[in-house]
Amino acid sequence: MKQTRMVVVLIVAAGLMVLSGCAYVNVKSPLDLDLDRTTLGEKTGVAEARSLLWLFAWGDASYAAAAANGGITTLRHADQEVFNVLFGLYTRWRVVVYGD
Repeated sequence: MKQTRMVVVLIVAAGLMVLSGCAYVNVKSPLDLDLDRTTLGEKTGVAEARSLLWLFAWGDASYAAAAANGGITTLRHADQEVFNVLFGLYTRWRVVVYGD
C-alpha cells in the first residue's frame, strides 16, 4: 500500500512538471548573446504572428518585417515575446528589433 501511494505521488509530480506553463505563458527574452556590448539604437520595430486552435496561423514575425515596420536599416538588437494560452489554443509570437 505504501509503495502504491509513492508511485501515485511520483506520477502526479511528474505530470505537474510536464504540464507546467500550459495554461498561460507570457515570456520575453533577448535574441542576442553579447548583451554586455549591445546598443539598442534610435528606432524600434515590431512584427508578430499568431496561431489559433492549432489549425490557423497568420502573420510575419521575421526580422525583416519588424525592421520594415520600424523604418530600421541597421539592426542592433532583437527581443522575442511568446504569449500562449491553454496548450497553444491561442499563441502570439512577437519580434521586437532595435536599430537605426
